Amino acid sequence: MARAPLLQLNDVSLTFGGNPVFDGLSASLQSGDRLALVGRNGSGKSTLMKVMAGLVETDKGDVVAGPGVRVGYMEQEPDMAGFLTLGDYASSGLEPGELYRVERAGEGLKFDPDRPVETASGGEKRRAALAKLMAEAPELMLLDEPTNHLDIEAIRWLEGELKATRTAFVLISHDRAFLRELTRATLWIDRGKVLRNEQGFEHFEAWRDKLWDEEDQARHKLDRKIKAEARWAVEGISARRKRNQGRVRALAELREERSSQIRRQGTAGMALSSGSVSGKKVIEAVGISKAYDGKQILTDFDITVQRGDRIAFVGPNGVGKTTAIKLLMKLEEPDAGTVKLGTNLEAAIFDQARAQLDPEMSLWDSLTGDPDMRVSGKADQIMVRGMPRHVVGYLKEFLFEEGQARGPVKALSGGEKARLLLAKLMARESNLLVLDEPTNDLDVESLDLLQEILDDYDGTVLLVSHDRDFLDRVASLTVAMEGDGKATVYAGGWSDYQAQKPDSDDWENRPNTKASRAKEKQEKAKAKPKLSFTEEHRLKELPSVMERLTAEIGKLEELLAQPDLFTKEPVKFKKATEALVERQTALAKAEEEWLTLEEKAEQAG
Repeated sequence: MARAPLLQLNDVSLTFGGNPVFDGLSASLQSGDRLALVGRNGSGKSTLMKVMAGLVETDKGDVVAGPGVRVGYMEQEPDMAGFLTLGDYASSGLEPGELYRVERAGEGLKFDPDRPVETASGGEKRRAALAKLMAEAPELMLLDEPTNHLDIEAIRWLEGELKATRTAFVLISHDRAFLRELTRATLWIDRGKVLRNEQGFEHFEAWRDKLWDEEDQARHKLDRKIKAEARWAVEGISARRKRNQGRVRALAELREERSSQIRRQGTAGMALSSGSVSGKKVIEAVGISKAYDGKQILTDFDITVQRGDRIAFVGPNGVGKTTAIKLLMKLEEPDAGTVKLGTNLEAAIFDQARAQLDPEMSLWDSLTGDPDMRVSGKADQIMVRGMPRHVVGYLKEFLFEEGQARGPVKALSGGEKARLLLAKLMARESNLLVLDEPTNDLDVESLDLLQEILDDYDGTVLLVSHDRDFLDRVASLTVAMEGDGKATVYAGGWSDYQAQKPDSDDWENRPNTKASRAKEKQEKAKAKPKLSFTEEHRLKELPSVMERLTAEIGKLEELLAQPDLFTKEPVKFKKATEALVERQTALAKAEEEWLTLEEKAEQAG
């Protein structure tokens, strides 16, 4: 006999501000489920979790928990009103014999139970909320960005706990490595619909791309069908045939179907300009040491940063990663040693605390009020990489709606705040980027784009992150800060650092190191078909050919739409009709050729 689901969502619909978040959503969560909940920033992931937790009332439909099922929810901003310490909050509702679970979780997640709530940071509060949830051990755990504000050591502890638990859980996270390690199935929110794939996050992107490819093919077929029916309508008139009103209605229905399709959200219009070139030697630090309140941050540390380096700083929370960067940027003075900055440096800084954003200001004022972005005499324009841009147009490039421009920063989600800060940072020309936890709250697509931009950036990058996958993709050097002032420089990203540590051996042959990935890439390249020179040239040429044909088709259709053209100029009408059919045929062939060459190019890497 099949067991009842832990949680059942039946035909759930929800609307915020006139826009549907979900419509007719049904889903079932079973015992043993380990689900990744993924989707673009603003798609409704956190809202869906709150619906599952019973914290948001739906417009329609039911959310039903199974008999005796407890649903635990860790929200991003826990409410600790009425509690004196983090420990009081984390242990609330537990029996005396269960308090050891809070202590155990507290050790793994590194939060101080005696810390007063009023002086605790947002990260400390989140760790206490996570410890509380782990200690309560409900039948279903809903975890919204549990790795934010955790260092890598704590993330790995949490991974081990979730691997070992028999509790079902749903995860929202930007941390690819975390999701790959833990999930067995995926829920994907896309344009108000929730799809389920019975494979973990490791297979998500291939599955998503397959569905998008099928969608594109279906849209292409629909467009072709609309064009064919529209051509019939034109030819029918020219042949003086009585129009089939059924086909005319069918054409209208096809066009309505096409216009009702919801376009996929594009990627943010992120771009970096490195501006003027810095000196070859960007930073030279010799023998620097620093201590705070008796705690040693760095001891006799040397590093030379060359132009184009991507240097990641890793280590436990509180070890001093941000301080180390401030020392290298000469924003703080070392107790001993020297730091020299290279010539012609233009720095841009992304801070993890989002201190550059005033929560009470509007998005508009956040941009126009920045002295570096202000355009004299133009209240609606800002300076973006040396060129004036309209505020709303620039915000749209970072996926903000026009209606959000005058709204307050405090109304934004974590991912939206990160995008706004990136918009401010990327408006400047720079040749030295300082990125302190830039990946927090960004969706997978935005992370992919940020990585690609950093790959193409001509300047130098100093990076703090606990996202192992992002470190592997971006970093060329890793500074491991291990406490007591010890800091060691390793070549490569996180996986390379792990392989090169003193207790590791044969690192070049280990999986997921830069050396092993390069070797694998070379081997794959040998087996991949290559585009010929002619094919490469044709692939570059075809988009402009298709654009030209589309423009010509538009002009011809506009001409043929004139009601008296056939009666006044029948010869011109006939030639225009023939030209339209000819160009439509040529466009269809060009599209097919482009798809074939593009697929071959992707296979060739």
